[in-house]
Amino acid sequence: KNQEMSSKVLSQAKVSIEEAEAVIFIADGKEGLNPCDEEIALLLRKSSKKTYFAVNKIDIEAKKAQIAEFYELGFDKVYAMSAVHGLGVSELIDDVVETLPKVKPQIDERFAVAIVGRPNVGKSSLLNKLLGQERAIVSEVPGTTRDIIDSIVAYKGREWRFIDTAGIKKKRVKDIEYYGLVRTLEALDRADVALIMIDAAESVSAQDQRIADYAVSRGCAVIILLNKWDLIDEEKEKRLRKDIERKLGFVSFAPILDISVKTGSKISKIFGQLEVVEDGYTRQIKTSTLNRFIRELDIGRFPSKYKIRIGYANQLAAKPPKFLFFINPAKAASSTLKRFLEGQLRDSFGFIGTPVKILFKGKKKADTGR
Repeated sequence: KNQEMSSKVLSQAKVSIEEAEAVIFIADGKEGLNPCDEEIALLLRKSSKKTYFAVNKIDIEAKKAQIAEFYELGFDKVYAMSAVHGLGVSELIDDVVETLPKVKPQIDERFAVAIVGRPNVGKSSLLNKLLGQERAIVSEVPGTTRDIIDSIVAYKGREWRFIDTAGIKKKRVKDIEYYGLVRTLEALDRADVALIMIDAAESVSAQDQRIADYAVSRGCAVIILLNKWDLIDEEKEKRLRKDIERKLGFVSFAPILDISVKTGSKISKIFGQLEVVEDGYTRQIKTSTLNRFIRELDIGRFPSKYKIRIGYANQLAAKPPKFLFFINPAKAASSTLKRFLEGQLRDSFGFIGTPVKILFKGKKKADTGR
């Protein structure tokens, strides 16, 4: 397994070197020089990329003795550092920034898709399948994918920006598991839509519920992917559907796609679902259209002790859609009324896969909504 991982690290290093303006090559000062370091150093010498070689986990007081063997790799300068204690890091970063080309920041307008889920559910394998090449290291060891990796996937003339992350595990003492959670939340903050991968063979877990809740609370659209579909029979499918309805009812607006990353079944259909979800997530409804919707709305169908009147409404934002309804009396505002109006909006305008946020404003006081 160590040899297999080493080959995958080298393969990923080749891709990273090709795409980089400069390279920071980090070795482990506690472990000492190893063959993988030598192979990466050889790759870097063959490339024309500016390289900064750093040795981490160094005792700064004894750094000369610790880093001596690393000069064998042939780099003119070796940066001794301890990332945990923040020692030696600033010098490295200052030197890197000084030599990087000055560029203007660009806003990436491509629809951002976060692949999230429990460890080993198949997130990195899915990304690799979509890319048609290995860009994320896939391993059976939980926590391998520790960083967010953005990849551009082109399909039928359209480009999507995919964000692959480590899965969420129950918080334990181990830093790697907590770090995986933090990185997943960061990815959701940057994403437009979350592809929530669920192991169909294991059904829906409490972790899956939390991931869906995190996604919606951060304003992401949602698509549920039931992976390993090739491993379940008809009886398991029935139980799974009931489990989804019971545990993920709060994202009932999300389309569900059964896939198999292993066999490639229905992988290409993900792009069609993304287009449908993007349409609802980015949709702007004209105020005149909304007010026609209100005139046609039979508010009398909503059970309430108040005689509710909705004056007018407007859309405050998209991504996700947010609406403000002016109602009278103000005290009629409630979560139940929000659910009713959300259902009516979905019936009229779709909004497949996207959360819909509703705010109320009345004559006496405003309801801040959800």
